[in-house]
Amino acid sequence: MRIAQIAPLYECVPPDAYGATERIVHYVTEELVQRGHDVTLFASGDSRTSAALIAGCDRALWRDPSAWDTSCHHIRQLEQVARHARAFDVLHFHGEPIHLPVMHRLRCNYVTTMHALMLPHDHGPLLREFAGAPLVSISESQRKPIPWANWVRTIHHGIPADALPFDASPHDHLLFLGRLMPGKRPDLAVEIARRARMQLKIAGVVHPGEREYFRNNLTPLLQQNATFVEFLGETGGQARSRLLSRARALLLPIEWEEPFGLVAIEAMACGTPVIAFRRGAMTEIIEDGVSGWLVDDLDGAVAAVDRIGAIDRHDCRRAFESRFTASRMVDEYVQLYSELCAAPE
Repeated sequence: MRIAQIAPLYECVPPDAYGATERIVHYVTEELVQRGHDVTLFASGDSRTSAALIAGCDRALWRDPSAWDTSCHHIRQLEQVARHARAFDVLHFHGEPIHLPVMHRLRCNYVTTMHALMLPHDHGPLLREFAGAPLVSISESQRKPIPWANWVRTIHHGIPADALPFDASPHDHLLFLGRLMPGKRPDLAVEIARRARMQLKIAGVVHPGEREYFRNNLTPLLQQNATFVEFLGETGGQARSRLLSRARALLLPIEWEEPFGLVAIEAMACGTPVIAFRRGAMTEIIEDGVSGWLVDDLDGAVAAVDRIGAIDRHDCRRAFESRFTASRMVDEYVQLYSELCAAPE
């Protein structure tokens, strides 16, 4: 098949550090190329891919200090997609759904994976206007705010089986890895580690809209607890892989409806169990007592740290292999592409 993958332009594909959506686009693209499909990636110019690349901007927008209005670059990218649309059997969008009016008029085979939290006040009117637009959810939980939308599949994320190192003998510390934002509650990770009397490593990105939260809320907390908390900043590459594989457990004390949580399956791939609050997609991802512990509050999280040794890291890795590989994810996408191409116009 001739397939277009359209990525957001905020981070390159694959991202150098943070960037879950762009990481998934990379895994899908590379697996499709490996299977012999003719793939074109629409992404930032600093992306690295085996597919043909059409660049919507020179550099990832969040890494380009000259970029201010990101919408200009995404509108330009949409024009590039529209110009080439007839060359593809199917177009797969991964960014904000600004493409819906254009695709509605071009009448091409296309699908949109929604990677973000669904907002009824914002997404609701748009998806009623384009009620026929085929959408993929990344978890069943993600659908709940707008269950009536045209969801054609739920396809859980996956990563390559060999992307991360398995470690049966981790170091004696906990890990918080991810975007440093209020809903992910890195402050609660600090409190869990303090009460469990364990070292904690924190690595994450601070997005522009969350700098005030980081400066006013997290920075003083990190300074006050510097004896047992090590803040590493945004971490990528092999350093990130080592963090995941060497941790005793990954902490996800989320207080929002996380649509997926890619870092959870990355930890599982390393054999690292996940201790997560029972919110969003966590109940779909984590098998309680096998790949981690699902908890309801701070007390439950501290108790889960105490019994983390009850989880066999080999079982955790096997849970990843059975459910969350990139190969499984792309099997499901290819089946969907075939169905879209076979459907009558």
